[in-house]
Amino acid sequence: MNTTTDTHAITNLIASYAERVDTGDFAGVGELFADAVFVGSGAPVRGGEAVAKMLRDSVILYEDGTPRTHHATSNVAVEVDGEAGTATARAYVTVFQSLPDFPLQPVAAGRYHDRFERRDGEWRFVERRVRIHLVGDVSRHLRG
Repeated sequence: MNTTTDTHAITNLIASYAERVDTGDFAGVGELFADAVFVGSGAPVRGGEAVAKMLRDSVILYEDGTPRTHHATSNVAVEVDGEAGTATARAYVTVFQSLPDFPLQPVAAGRYHDRFERRDGEWRFVERRVRIHLVGDVSRHLRG
């Protein structure tokens, strides 16, 4: 693979995470982290089943099966070491939410710091570190 192709594949993984969370596909998020570690505000979570459970336990889903969120990922910077088959990425994330009684608004903003490995020709998450720096009204997004 070349660096452009690798960067594109990694950027697609980052976008897949946002899409799967926003559609309420927590099992699909788990697939992305099958052999990876997710580090958020709690203890690190390892493996797909554990990541999916963490999301089911913490994120509120509505009648349409989604959290009614929109994760906007921006300022994505990818660095690939093609020979080693590893990569890192940094990105900003802003989480928007809207409900019939909750006007569209940002509820959280922060950064992702990701590590990836190429296994059997495919890029996979190794680790995602989420650091939320700005928190709005998450009362309709997160349990507790």
